[in-house]
Amino acid sequence: MEQQNEELYSMLVPLHQHRLIVPRACVAEVVRYVPSERVAGEPAWLRGRLSWNDLQLPLISFEELAGLPATEPGSRTRAVVFHGIAGLLADGAFALLSEGFPQLVRVNRQVMEPDTRHAWPEEGPIVCQIRMINEYPLIPDLERLESLIVEQLSAAGVEPA
Repeated sequence: MEQQNEELYSMLVPLHQHRLIVPRACVAEVVRYVPSERVAGEPAWLRGRLSWNDLQLPLISFEELAGLPATEPGSRTRAVVFHGIAGLLADGAFALLSEGFPQLVRVNRQVMEPDTRHAWPEEGPIVCQIRMINEYPLIPDLERLESLIVEQLSAAGVEPA
């Protein structure tokens, strides 16, 4: 019997010093970053709102949320729009800052393995880190991200759902 080679189309999302790896199906679109007004009292990781398809999506800095070194957005910065997978956000999506365009990759079990050099907090937005040939991308907890956004919006008096 032939063993199936299960592949997953994924996106490597460049950050300041890291990359995220996410299923391609989670990404709705990559758009130009336009600075937006921050809302007073919101944490630094919540960078305001992104206008997308007549919606106002929460825009986050993953690095700041995860406690990783971050940088200010520049000319290469893009916003990656994610479909909400937990169904918690009213508009069904959120955006994340990226340092350039994400790269489409195909991954399978032969090209990746867990990287256990760093333990990530269970309550944080990172599930784990993997080794993928010569890359060490982070796997974000997209449901947790959505939950943290909703918690913050609720605390600010914005109705998230």
